[in-house]
Amino acid sequence: MASTPQIVGRSPLRKEGAAKVLGRAQYVDDIILPGMWFGATVRSTIPRGRITSIKFDPTIPWHEFTIVSAADIPGENTIVHLSKDHPCLAVSHVNHAEEPILLLAHPNRSVLPAAVAAVHITYEELPAIYTIEDSEKKEQIIWGEGEQANTFKTYLMQKNQVPIPDEIWEKAGFIVEGEYRTGAQEQLYIENNGVIAEYSATEGVTVRGSMQCPFYLVHALSLVFNLPAEKCRVIQTETGGAFGGKEDFPSVIGSHAALLAMKSGHPVKLCYDRAEDMAATTKRHPSRTRHRTAVSKDGKLLAGEIDFALDGGAYATLSPVVLSRGTIHAPGPYNWPYITVRAKAMATNIPPHGAFRGFGAPQSIFALERHMDKIAKVVGLTPEELRRRNFLSTGDRTATGQLLSDPVDMQHLLTRALEESNYHAKRAEFDRENPTSTIKRGIGFATFFHGAGFTGSGERRLNSLVEIELTPEGLPRILVSSTEFGQGTNTILCQVAAQTLNVPYDQVLIAQPDTNHVPNSGPTVASRTAMIVGKLVERAAQSFLDTLAPFLSSRTLSEADWGKGSAVSSDAAPNYTPKDFRRAAQRYLAQHGSLKSEARFESPDNIFWDDETYSGEAYPAYAWAVHVAEVAVDTTTYSANVTNFYTVQEVGKVLHPILAAGQIEGGVAQGIGYALYERCLWHNGHLANNQMTNYIMPTSADIPPIHVTFEEVPSPHGAYGAKGIGELPMDGPAPAILNAIEHATNIAFTEIPLLPEDIFERMTLIPNAGAESLDPAVAGPIFSEATA
Repeated sequence: MASTPQIVGRSPLRKEGAAKVLGRAQYVDDIILPGMWFGATVRSTIPRGRITSIKFDPTIPWHEFTIVSAADIPGENTIVHLSKDHPCLAVSHVNHAEEPILLLAHPNRSVLPAAVAAVHITYEELPAIYTIEDSEKKEQIIWGEGEQANTFKTYLMQKNQVPIPDEIWEKAGFIVEGEYRTGAQEQLYIENNGVIAEYSATEGVTVRGSMQCPFYLVHALSLVFNLPAEKCRVIQTETGGAFGGKEDFPSVIGSHAALLAMKSGHPVKLCYDRAEDMAATTKRHPSRTRHRTAVSKDGKLLAGEIDFALDGGAYATLSPVVLSRGTIHAPGPYNWPYITVRAKAMATNIPPHGAFRGFGAPQSIFALERHMDKIAKVVGLTPEELRRRNFLSTGDRTATGQLLSDPVDMQHLLTRALEESNYHAKRAEFDRENPTSTIKRGIGFATFFHGAGFTGSGERRLNSLVEIELTPEGLPRILVSSTEFGQGTNTILCQVAAQTLNVPYDQVLIAQPDTNHVPNSGPTVASRTAMIVGKLVERAAQSFLDTLAPFLSSRTLSEADWGKGSAVSSDAAPNYTPKDFRRAAQRYLAQHGSLKSEARFESPDNIFWDDETYSGEAYPAYAWAVHVAEVAVDTTTYSANVTNFYTVQEVGKVLHPILAAGQIEGGVAQGIGYALYERCLWHNGHLANNQMTNYIMPTSADIPPIHVTFEEVPSPHGAYGAKGIGELPMDGPAPAILNAIEHATNIAFTEIPLLPEDIFERMTLIPNAGAESLDPAVAGPIFSEATA
């Protein structure tokens, strides 16, 4: 009997692709409910202060509006993320510009802007702080008290829980120090945040909208409305991009819309425009990283001290877990005999920062990879040779003490990346041409890894569940809360199910996430969908087959053949046809009425994380990568452009090559923006450039050719060997680009984004730009050569 063709590893059409192309896809602002009103938010105009009065301009017919304040909240005045420090609506004080104070609703959307402007709020202003350094001084306490004042979270990570012995520093050939900074970055999803809320005194709250994590919003609503979770229904609508920006923030906008619906008695749509979305929602955390590294004279890493700090904004939101991932990734893919990482997230009076693709790792990896190039220069090695002498490999232990039992070959990945990019020849060519050219060209690279899944014990706590049910037509339908927002969730999960069930891909359905109908398979974050949820889909599909086995025709596959794993064998495909499957499904339904299988996350026996010592198996699997960037720096305009980009990554089994390549290309494009274009300009706590006209991001004209190469080393933890891929490509571009710019200019830039004015300042400051001075007065402290 013929079986269905192999679908895993191929590139079928996206499940939702036709609806999007043909305009049938319904985004939240396309949806109109009967009697629907529209919402708006009245926000703080200052970064910190006490509210002294609220007055309503008498020219507005306020009796037509619904007005919600904190006093209308039936439950807790909090937006729960990891803690309850974030108020749903301000009561007496505000802690950041754009903080929500009141909510308005009206049946006519067009009257809302004037109404918002007609609410006049006066304040007693208090001193605000805007930087990590000002927060550290604790001259103004804006969060917490005592030793933890202004500090959302701290971590101490030491390899083997052992401090660095003094003699390591005393005997080191070199001690290299450096400080590196990264700025905030806006997610810039195509579709702004938006929701529609309904309220019923008997049924509870229903919110549908653009989001990543429906069950996060369920938790938030249950607290705000003092309702059991089963009376808080959340439905994800078609979502036009997210990148982390719709992980935690829908808890805010969803709660606000639901409060307006409750008080008005109408469904309420609350959608931000671009300016409000950029000004008021979360962004990537700015960071400051300080490195102090002991190195032998032959370039072996002996010990490292890393101080990693994030600007968390006004409330904690997800800062502790962003800090966690940044901490674990700070030592990179290198073998450190001793390493100490001290990390902290600080409070400022900026709107809260939150999740963004990479989740803390792009910040700490940027610092490390710039620092590795600095160490190479000090020791007198090439950037390549320094890394080769220090790479982790199979059998080594990471900085958290995790044994790398799966194959790891960074040496090969680096070799292939340098060959694909013709690195050595181009470096020599640029060195010859740069002295006589006004266009300085350079080439640089970054080597890095990214853990897939929730950090540490996170997956065990999530206890994710996946189900597959049989429709009345005899088709399998996947039930998960994992959301599709352009990255390919629906497609790859259906591929996994189709392959396991041996049915055509187009006969596998996937339900739209609705918390009344799908189980909690965990949030769609942390590069966990393909690996963690995909593996659960594979297991649920196998369980589904085990149940259906007796109803398949004996002439095609006997019940005795249905051992665990028989249907997923790569060398012996199941001996039944899709038609056989359909007949068996219908016979089963005729006898039993319904069929639903499930799979719940089971933590592998060899995966254990100790939150107290911050050690153990941080992630079930890691993806490994090398990025190579070519740049051109124009010394007349001081602009830097990326002219070519090469990526080589080992991500386990590639489930869908076209989607996977798109993930890499999109991540590189965002990384180029992070490195060279996207600067958030804050003025008294307000984002001053909150429009697409003045927040500069790279366009298609600014993106170079991106060459994507995959190495496939299947992981036992993921569906058909898949590992995480979505966040990995965000980590490498920025350091690779700045390493290339240093090669082009001989100037070691240490902060991003790096704009033309920054290059101008340094190139005009250094007399003979193109030959970096090691004078500390010019370039800062470079290194100290330790004495024996």
